[in-house]
This record gives sequence, structure tokens and C-alpha cells, in this order.
Amino acid sequence: MSKVVERNIHLAQSELEGFKENGFLNLGQVLSTKEVAKFLSMFDEDRRNYPYMWHPYGYRQEANYEALISSPRFDDLIRHPAILPKIEALMGGPVCFGEIGLRRMGAYEGEVHQAWHRDRGYWEEHPLRLDYLQLIVYLTDVDETTHCFSISTETVSDKPFKSANDQLRRSAATHLHGPAGTCALFNVALFHTATTRPTEADRKTVQIYYGHRDRAPLANDSGIPTRLSEHPHDEATRSFYGNINERTRLYMRAYGSDSANEH
Repeated sequence: MSKVVERNIHLAQSELEGFKENGFLNLGQVLSTKEVAKFLSMFDEDRRNYPYMWHPYGYRQEANYEALISSPRFDDLIRHPAILPKIEALMGGPVCFGEIGLRRMGAYEGEVHQAWHRDRGYWEEHPLRLDYLQLIVYLTDVDETTHCFSISTETVSDKPFKSANDQLRRSAATHLHGPAGTCALFNVALFHTATTRPTEADRKTVQIYYGHRDRAPLANDSGIPTRLSEHPHDEATRSFYGNINERTRLYMRAYGSDSANEH
């Protein structure tokens, strides 16, 4: 069973205790101005060059969950050296890629809208009940006048409610606001939502899932290119991208990869 790294140069004790208390960790403005400009340019180029990869998503959003295919340099963000070690410390060891979503929420004139949900249940065998972890990255400034990500925090020992209303009575919504470059980690078993507000501003995010290498794949939203899962020279890359979902296996069979028939 995975063990949380209690003392790790990449994860302060206060961060670990905060995650135990909330299931959520606001990392602050992790990305530099230069990095924000780089990833925002990649985001905008992806929408401009590959509009057929973008589809309506959720409430008043559009998204591309095949960003590793259309814009493979997002691997630089997925395995960001200032963030990935914190994820590994929380998860208790080496992790695997789950999925990546580029998501845009445009200008909106309606009422505030929320759709609270859990992505999956807790994994009770893990010290932090972590099965899959999400990194959310803001590529635009987010405040109380824009769309934002919202979460209802739970301690590592709280008994989970099935009803979002019951959970919100226990722990009111925490809204993640911050300048472009702000990043946060959370247990996807927590109730969370995109909060859609009347605004003229776009919200652009990258939302990345990480899991345990010996657990089942998260979902079938993102395909994994074989240049990563079958990297000819880098074992670390092969291992990180090696938890292949059925979507990827379908692509592999279509394009004749031997790995499609493994497992």
C-alpha cells in the first residue's frame, strides 16, 4: 500500500497537514510570468489550429481532452518539476498520467451556476484516501468577478456524504481565486464544481489527473501517444505514461501498435 511521504523536501509539513485537513492544497502562483505566457500561447494556438478537437463541455464550457495529441508540449506542465514532486509525496510514490483537459469558459450573462459532484469515491486503503489527484492550473486571472473553481473541503477522517447539499452544510464552498499561474491540488473524491458567474472575462484552465501506477486507469477521455508510453530511450517517461486506458488501446489497434494487445 502507498505511504504518504511525511518528510519530503518538496512537501512542507504544513502542506501535508493542510491536505489532511482539507483534501485540497492551494499552491499559489507557482508558474512564472514566462511560463504562463508559454502555456497560454500553447492553449490559444491549440484552439486556433485544432478547433475540431474542442467540444462543448459541462455548463457553458468548451474543452479539449486530447491535448497530448494536438499540443504534446503540455507534457512540460504535466510533469512540471516544481509540482510533480509534491504530487508524488501526497500520493506516496511514483504516479501515472490520468488525463488532461484544456478548458475555456467564456463571457456569460446568466445567473450564477454550480453543478456540485465527486469524480469518484475515496480509496480508503490510502492514508489520505487518494485514488486520483487533480492539478488545476489557472492561465488567466481569476477573482470574485470571474468564473472560478470551487470546492467543499473534507478532512481525511470525515465520513463522506452522498448529498452535495449535506456536504455544503458541513463545509461551505471554498473558491479558488488568484492570478494567472495559480495552481491547486485536490482529491477528486471531494465535491467540487466550476462556478459560472456573470462576467466579460474568459477563464482558461488546464486540469490534469494523476493516479497510482498499479490502479485502474481513471477514464477514457485522453489518449496517450505511443511516443510517450513507448518512449525508446526514457524509462521514466514510459512508466509515467504507461497506465494505458481503453481509448488509447483502440488507437493503438487502429494504427498497428504491438502494445494494444498487452494486458
